[in-house]
Amino acid sequence: MRRKIAITLLALAFIIFYSDLKMNQNNPEVLHGLLDSVENYIEYRDEINTDVSTVDVAWQLDHILKVMNRITEALEKSKPENYSSSVNVMRVMSLTCNYIPRGRAQSPEIVKPPDVIHTEDIYTQLEEARNNIIKLKSLNDNSYFKHFVFGKLNKAQTIRFIEVHTNHHLKIVKDIIGK
Repeated sequence: MRRKIAITLLALAFIIFYSDLKMNQNNPEVLHGLLDSVENYIEYRDEINTDVSTVDVAWQLDHILKVMNRITEALEKSKPENYSSSVNVMRVMSLTCNYIPRGRAQSPEIVKPPDVIHTEDIYTQLEEARNNIIKLKSLNDNSYFKHFVFGKLNKAQTIRFIEVHTNHHLKIVKDIIGK
């Protein structure tokens, strides 16, 4: 019994340590490659596979960009002096394992794509997102946004969240188009 407890505590310590490393990289540059992937999938914008998702590729791409851009706005508007750190097991597990389960949560209205998504709008949001990566660099480390499940995320945690969230939707895109 003691051995099981010791192994569990050791595993927990490793997860917390690894999670702390992943979320304190504080480098928005990791997002550039993800935006390149978003751009590369625009040509598949009309593809849909209802076995994978009820929405098409354009919806996924638009949502990725809306999330990135609205979160950057929230970080800019936040008051770093009001940030307080907390432990959130769901956040630690999701951001450490680079995993968001499919179909578990509803997107907030502010980041839901419109019924009709124009390709030009995707490109406009893509350019905004690229500019926002530059803005992220200059923000205070305690700039934050409040996620409806993960609580308050500081700048480093937010960058990691954007990375994990974008990967989540890019995996859905790959499954939709069969890559």
